[in-house]
Amino acid sequence: MIPTEQAILEALNELDAAAKSMSTDRPKPNLLPIFERLDTLSRALPKETHTDLLHYLNRKSYEKARLLLQGRAEENKRGSCG
Repeated sequence: MIPTEQAILEALNELDAAAKSMSTDRPKPNLLPIFERLDTLSRALPKETHTDLLHYLNRKSYEKARLLLQGRAEENKRGSCG
C-alpha cells in the first residue's frame, strides 16, 4: 500500500467512526473536512492505482473502498455502487 492509499484508509476509518457516532454525539461530527480530504487524496493517486479503488472513490462508495484497502474485497457485493 502506498502512502496515499494508507492516508485514504485512515480517512475512511475516521469517516466510519464519525458516521457510527452520529446518533449519539452532540454536537454531531462535521463530516465535510473528511470528505474534502478524501477528494484531495483521491486526486493524488497515481494512474496505475487499482481500478476498483479508483471506481469506488469516484462513486463515493467509501465502504467498498475501505474494505478493498483492508484486504477484504471479497466482502464487497457486486452491482450498484452506493
